[in-house]
Amino acid sequence: MDSSMMKVVTLGTAGGPRWFAGDTKDRTGIATAIVVGERFYLVDAGHGVGRRIRQAGLDLDDLGGIFITHMHSDHTIDLPSLIVFGMQALHNRADDPVPIVGPGQRGALPPVSPRALVPPRPVAPANPTPGVSGLFAGIVAAYATDINDRVLDALRPSPEVLFDPRDIVVPEGIGYHPNTDSHPEMEPFVIFKDDLITVTATLVDHPPLAPAFAFRFDSEHGSVTISGDTCESANLVRLAQDTDLLLHEAIDFEWVDGMYAQRQDDNGRAVRDHHYKSHTSVAGAIRVANAAGAKTLALHHLVPSIADDAVWTRGREEFTGTFLVPDDLDVLTVGAAVDAAVRS
Repeated sequence: MDSSMMKVVTLGTAGGPRWFAGDTKDRTGIATAIVVGERFYLVDAGHGVGRRIRQAGLDLDDLGGIFITHMHSDHTIDLPSLIVFGMQALHNRADDPVPIVGPGQRGALPPVSPRALVPPRPVAPANPTPGVSGLFAGIVAAYATDINDRVLDALRPSPEVLFDPRDIVVPEGIGYHPNTDSHPEMEPFVIFKDDLITVTATLVDHPPLAPAFAFRFDSEHGSVTISGDTCESANLVRLAQDTDLLLHEAIDFEWVDGMYAQRQDDNGRAVRDHHYKSHTSVAGAIRVANAAGAKTLALHHLVPSIADDAVWTRGREEFTGTFLVPDDLDVLTVGAAVDAAVRS
């Protein structure tokens, strides 16, 4: 890759914590690399991210940071592989640990769905809502047998010195509460800065999960905004103002209805409720991108990942800029505009 530019590599473009029968699209779990110079920054760690990083020609030693939009499993499921296998790939980063930046402790369990006849019992009552720091500690503890073998016998550096988990602190005084106001109107705030990029964040609307963030990456070459999981969000519009590239999630609500509308069980009804209150249609993503004045809109975190491409391009003429539906491992060059998606 040309190291003089800012690029996005769509490592994984599928959303949702499931495998679909008859999947021929080969979309892996949601993960995005933002490349600036020789360094790359990873947003979310969906299923298959380690292999996709290698296939993209990226070197883990050049990893500038990992950014987690929210704590749902389809965005974090391969974080353990990066942390544990990173003991080998990142052995020279003990003096320069990789930041893992993401939501902090939720602080309260979500409310029980009104569909429930009998309230379910939550798991892990001693720590039921960990954030990034808690997740990191839990991963290290869960893999302690393996890690201690490698630390004591092979003298590898521990993940505890190779990674630096950092919980994002929601600004005080904005009225945030995980259950009653998870996305109050707010100004974007800086969560990370180094010599190449500045990362700002805002709260988005993805109930019942909270906090859920969108991120914006600004460099001297341009800007990239990633929606995370959200329904249409005024906070996201504010964060993405005049961005060169907006990567926004999209769901096919016709598929949702086909899967769940006829189900009479509590689980089926509750899952349908969740999709409608927590995600965005293609038309909704276009509305957000137009309101933000984004130069290019690229859809990712596609649910279902097996849908025909025509599902994602309906209404594309309503967007005033460049419209893309990238595949895994596409490369989007960022500048005054994103000209095209090019197969890497």
